[in-house]
Amino acid sequence: MIREAAGTLLGGRRWTSLRLRLLLVFALVALTAAVSASGIAYWLNREAVLTRTQDAALGDFRQEMQNRAAALPADPSQEELQRTAELMAGSSPGYSVLLVREGKDGRRVFGVAGPDSFGLGDVPKSLQQAVNDRQKTTSANNADYHMYWQRTKPHGNPYLVGGTRIVGGGPTGYMYKSLAQERDDLNALAWSLCIATGLALLGSALLAQAAARTVLKPVQRLGDAARKLGEGELDTRLEVSGTDELADLSHTFNKTAEALEKKVADMSAREESSRRFVADMSHELRTPLTALTAVAEVLEEEADTLDPMIAPAVGLVVSETRRLNELVENLMEVTRFDAGTARLVLDDVDVADQVTACIDARAWLDAVELDAERGLMVRLDPRRLDVILANLIGNALKHGGSPVRVSVRVSEPVPEAGREPDADPDEGVPWLVIEVKDNGPGIPEEVLPHVFDRFYKASASRPRSDGSGLGLSIAVENAHIQGGEITAANGDGGGAVFTLRLPVDLGGGAGE
Repeated sequence: MIREAAGTLLGGRRWTSLRLRLLLVFALVALTAAVSASGIAYWLNREAVLTRTQDAALGDFRQEMQNRAAALPADPSQEELQRTAELMAGSSPGYSVLLVREGKDGRRVFGVAGPDSFGLGDVPKSLQQAVNDRQKTTSANNADYHMYWQRTKPHGNPYLVGGTRIVGGGPTGYMYKSLAQERDDLNALAWSLCIATGLALLGSALLAQAAARTVLKPVQRLGDAARKLGEGELDTRLEVSGTDELADLSHTFNKTAEALEKKVADMSAREESSRRFVADMSHELRTPLTALTAVAEVLEEEADTLDPMIAPAVGLVVSETRRLNELVENLMEVTRFDAGTARLVLDDVDVADQVTACIDARAWLDAVELDAERGLMVRLDPRRLDVILANLIGNALKHGGSPVRVSVRVSEPVPEAGREPDADPDEGVPWLVIEVKDNGPGIPEEVLPHVFDRFYKASASRPRSDGSGLGLSIAVENAHIQGGEITAANGDGGGAVFTLRLPVDLGGGAGE
């Protein structure tokens, strides 16, 4: 359950990592392009609309001031100003007109007309000052007064306010035009551009999805193929189509897989040949070794009657014959593990009795202390347990020195590092733990990682080592085939500690 959830989560991460980034890049590019284009289009249209409206209104107002306001008498009455304002506003509908004349007594006279309520208070002070500011006439400037304009937003509504004054003492005129229609048109344009931007984003997302599928599907196929290749399916190949970089990558993968398959096949063939050679050699050596062993045993029995000059040589021949016989047996055992022909023969055994039998058969009773509860019945392969114990205890006696302490107990399974306890396939199955501790100086730290390697001898730290270097590796293989493990460490009080852990069925067949 936990592994499936972790796989789903990792799969989700694989989906979001590259695919989502590709979608985001497309979206950001499309958004940047759409917003930039929409912003430029809106700004250009806004300036064009406002400039066109402004130029038309101000040009018409200037013309009306020249034609109508300039025709007023020097000191027009309020009725004359009002009538002129109405004529000006009526000639070009769309803006309001305010005419202001300051009488000789300092009193102002107004004429107002148009669709909007318009007064002098609606004209910004800065605009009034600019309109009434008399300019100095020069060769480049032949008018005392000029027209000025300004955009305002009284009460949140946009307006164009313009003003000018008649040269020669005429009235001052102001125009007041609403820009609400232009604002509405520009708002409609803005909404249209926003919709276009949204459509561009949607289109970019669809294009990104298509591009991601086009790009990531071959990448996913490549990942699946690499995963199969890593799992041992060396005949995995990719279908190559196209001439792009992904096609080149697929070509490279196929060539690499083909070369790897060929190399592994060659290595397997050489390994099989070597394994067959070792097996055949060990088998062929057994016949002469049997004869040599028989002769050596006879010579050993007659050693007391032999010439003292010959006796040491006879002893050497006997010991080396036994050693050679042990080496051949170990080699045959190793070849069975390598060939995968080793099989378990399970039986219900009393662990304490099994350990005692192993020690007694090798005459180690005086050098080994056993701490085991009697009557602890477990189901395992007794022959392989005997091989493991013989190698561990023999190694402890040879390299560590007596007394060797062997303790037996049952504990709960220890989960592997990084594995959740509920993911352990042996959850709920007790573990048989056998510790073999010697009384020697311990194992050097640099030797610990290699103690279970085949043919490894730490000659510098084990000067008395005369074994084949296969005993501990065979013990580990016998533990692995039963689902267990062997670890090596140094004890707190000195001495090496080898720990055997086997998942067992307590009392598996006791009632049968």
